[in-house]
Amino acid sequence: MKLLITGGAGFIGSAVVRQAVKAGHQVINLDALTYAACLDNVSEVADSPLYTFAQVDIRDAAAVEACFDQHQPDAVLHLAAESHVDRSIDGPAVFMETNVMGTFNLLQSARRMWEAKGRPDNFRFQHISTDEVYGSLPADPSVMFTEETAYDPRSPYSASKAASDHLVRAWGETYGLPVLLTNCSNNYGPYHFPEKLIPVVILNALAGKPLPIYGDGSNIRDWLYVEDHADALLTVLEKGQLGRSYNIGGENERTNLELVQTLCAILDEKRPKATGSYKDQITFVTDRPGHDARYAIDPNRIRNELGWRPSVTVEEGLALTVEWYLNNEQWWRALQNRDGVGERLGKAS
Repeated sequence: MKLLITGGAGFIGSAVVRQAVKAGHQVINLDALTYAACLDNVSEVADSPLYTFAQVDIRDAAAVEACFDQHQPDAVLHLAAESHVDRSIDGPAVFMETNVMGTFNLLQSARRMWEAKGRPDNFRFQHISTDEVYGSLPADPSVMFTEETAYDPRSPYSASKAASDHLVRAWGETYGLPVLLTNCSNNYGPYHFPEKLIPVVILNALAGKPLPIYGDGSNIRDWLYVEDHADALLTVLEKGQLGRSYNIGGENERTNLELVQTLCAILDEKRPKATGSYKDQITFVTDRPGHDARYAIDPNRIRNELGWRPSVTVEEGLALTVEWYLNNEQWWRALQNRDGVGERLGKAS
């Protein structure tokens, strides 16, 4: 298939690009190259005859339409988004422009191309979203997000993603566009941009800086290894039922404090300090405004319908991630001076 993958120079998108090219798909990587993008993320497939890069901002409707005209993809995997909750608190406008209007532009161009080609049955528009659209869960482990959970976004980021989800469903219902949706839990792994919790902890630990944990560290997340997520997305593209949404989770719930303590233990083993433990650097900081207490994915639909389950436990994945950061200092060093990296963001309320 010829796949148009938006946001393919970002963290999750680049994992999908790498896997898709290795699986033999022709890939057009559409990315605006914002602060969080890095073409080094796809360097291992960049020389493949199956790979093409298109620098396009999805907020630019004319550029998006020209890209569809030129490449005529068989499917779209839409991952391009502003994604950092803290940044959405400080500056929500770009989240609305990119996540809402950018998705609208893609839907319009995809629909126009699909209709011009006679509405082929094999076309797919797959929208990749987040479990944060569902809001916050209680501590009760029996309560989880299902695909029928009512939307209850609580940050500008999650509200913008909820809006884009609704747009995709509307284009499916109103215009018949063949759509698929996925909502994932927290991703982690290689090439994770160093503003999110796990890379912040790893890099701060190595630099001897405080390891910041919001509030008391009791917030719970379900952690999904990024390579597993990419595999799930390609599985949904191949086997998913049109018009259906699939929740993708890692089946690995941990509190933020437990997660950081695990990272410290791995670092103690792989890169021991002269004295003491990395846990000594843990520091509790003022909580994020509107911080959701718990996210947890019920994975039964994707497991039962498509036969997919994550292959990496959180302990295995964190060890692989730490090892990757230890071995790829040149990659993350080059990103240290980008806007907002290393700063506490999201304090506005």
